[in-house]
Amino acid sequence: MQLIKLGAATLNQTPMDWDGNQQHILAAVNAAQQDDIDVLCLPEMCISGYGCEDAFLGNGLLQQAQRVLRNIVPHTEGIIVSVGLPVLHQNRVYNGACLLVNGRIAGFVAKRFLPGDGIHYEPRWFQPWPEGVQDSVLIDGIEYPFGDVYFDCGGVRIGFEICEEAWVASRPGTHLAQQGVDIILNPTASHFAFDKRDTRQRLVLEGSRAFSSSYVYANLLGNEAGRVIFDGDTLIASNNEILAAGERLSFADWKLISAVVDIDRTRMMQARTSRFVQNLRACVGLDYEYPQRFPEAPQAVDMAEWESAQYQGKPARKEEEFARAEALGLYDYLRKSRSWGFTLSLSGGADSAAVACLIRIMVELGVKELGMSAFCAKLASPHLDTSSLSALAHSLLSCVYQSTRNSSDTTRQAAQHIAQAVGADYIEWSVDKMVQSYVGTVSRALGRELVWQQDDLALQNIQARARAPGVWLLANVRNALLLATSNRSEAAVGYATMDGDTSGGLSPLAGIDKHFIRHWLCWLETQGVQGLQPMPALRYINQQQPTAELRPGQGQTDEDDLMPYDLLNAIEKAAIRDRQTPYEIYCLLQSCFDYSQEQLLTWIERFFRLWVRNQWKRERYAPSFHLDDENLDPRSWCRFPILSGGFEHELREMREKAPFTQSQ
Repeated sequence: MQLIKLGAATLNQTPMDWDGNQQHILAAVNAAQQDDIDVLCLPEMCISGYGCEDAFLGNGLLQQAQRVLRNIVPHTEGIIVSVGLPVLHQNRVYNGACLLVNGRIAGFVAKRFLPGDGIHYEPRWFQPWPEGVQDSVLIDGIEYPFGDVYFDCGGVRIGFEICEEAWVASRPGTHLAQQGVDIILNPTASHFAFDKRDTRQRLVLEGSRAFSSSYVYANLLGNEAGRVIFDGDTLIASNNEILAAGERLSFADWKLISAVVDIDRTRMMQARTSRFVQNLRACVGLDYEYPQRFPEAPQAVDMAEWESAQYQGKPARKEEEFARAEALGLYDYLRKSRSWGFTLSLSGGADSAAVACLIRIMVELGVKELGMSAFCAKLASPHLDTSSLSALAHSLLSCVYQSTRNSSDTTRQAAQHIAQAVGADYIEWSVDKMVQSYVGTVSRALGRELVWQQDDLALQNIQARARAPGVWLLANVRNALLLATSNRSEAAVGYATMDGDTSGGLSPLAGIDKHFIRHWLCWLETQGVQGLQPMPALRYINQQQPTAELRPGQGQTDEDDLMPYDLLNAIEKAAIRDRQTPYEIYCLLQSCFDYSQEQLLTWIERFFRLWVRNQWKRERYAPSFHLDDENLDPRSWCRFPILSGGFEHELREMREKAPFTQSQ
């Protein structure tokens, strides 16, 4: 029985924050040493940060990464540690993992499979390493093994699958099993998406089972570079059993898990089950002595309460994940942008209310985990009131209700109640005089009065645009981050005023659909985030029909202007995520919704015409968080031409085929 203690640490890193990244790495290594861990896996690109983008192609970045690596090496005595960094080799840049053994560099593994889809663009910066090829890289006059290698450290074989490599059909684990590898390390930068942890656990379990090995998985944590949130998932498995799993979406700088595995047990499993033909090449051998260990009672792997939360008898993981991912994303964006707080134009509607609630959740979750002092110490603001949670929220969030003659008492009261419930600094002012001034100026220039019958959209838009300068000024005066409130459904069809309600430095909701936001607000009103109180003041929001309040009278609603939000969401998923044609979508909706043929045809046409007409708006939206694989952000997920044929042929084809389909 040979017992080895494995560790996985998640790190909240920042691209090119050399001092901060090094500090987090050394803190995790020190904690692992204190915990008597033998082998520690740290996340992918943890030295440089994963989101450096085109800076990866600068020699300065590569040199800094090597400098930090040299600083880390002496701190790894008595432990084996993997760290991730970009490596220059033969005038090509590679995504590399370096294994440090007892205070020295053992060698580098180069990533073979590079993701180039969705938010990932690795082939732009890195070269894929060919399978079965080994070479060496020169650092400070010393040559180290480099490429497709594994390591024999004191008789224990250690190999790597780096992030994407565990997600492809031809996993390197198959090759490692041929080498009789005992431990597979997976340093990863796997972006957050709803329900993604289940998939990761399956990959880790299958890796430990199929390759008869112990498997260590370490993901990045937090909002690293702006758009992408990493949930900090850490997992250790052996013989098809999860032995340890870390807390996700933490506000900490780093978190560590550990588990003891029996190397002899996995070897005998290989002896009984392996059908791989051995191939004992590419091994880097090093002397290493493991401490003697004695069997320990296995620790139960408890899922966090929020991971198994229920809502109306159904799992509420998506509601919880949304709240916690957004809260962490906002906190990291705030502190890494060195802003002093947030400013929000609070309309009394669902979207701005959701943003305000998310900031309160950020405060409560962060203070609950870190404590008031540590939570505030990571923020740049010199004006934080730490006397209570509400006082802290008041110093971090300014909400402004900006009325016009078309605003109602309903939305005004709703805005007041929400601001009070979240503890925000609440301000009211009217922009009506500014609106009328703009309208009067243009009317005089045109020689005619602007009227609703003729100038509907223009008169609606000027009200939204008139709200931007004042709230921007307030944000600038307070060195705050102005938050835009547009959601993904509005982005899909351009139901937003550019330079109006889209104004802001960050758009937290642009990655999530309106249908879910409305559901989430109802959940938050009555149930709420696990461990926190619900927000009953949301009844003032949830009892309303969403409205822009830009036309005279009380009849305007978003769904009248567009279509029902659940239908819009269904069309968007089918058209953009699944890339189905208008006719295919029509056939799909007929079986899912009880609307007339003509109504469905009209709404599908409206969606496609608005989609193609408003790509230019999506190109100009403030940065948003990536939450799922239905994102519309053209800079990180969904690319579409600004100018196109507009699906005219496809829409005609749908009209021609629809009557025949109905008769069948």
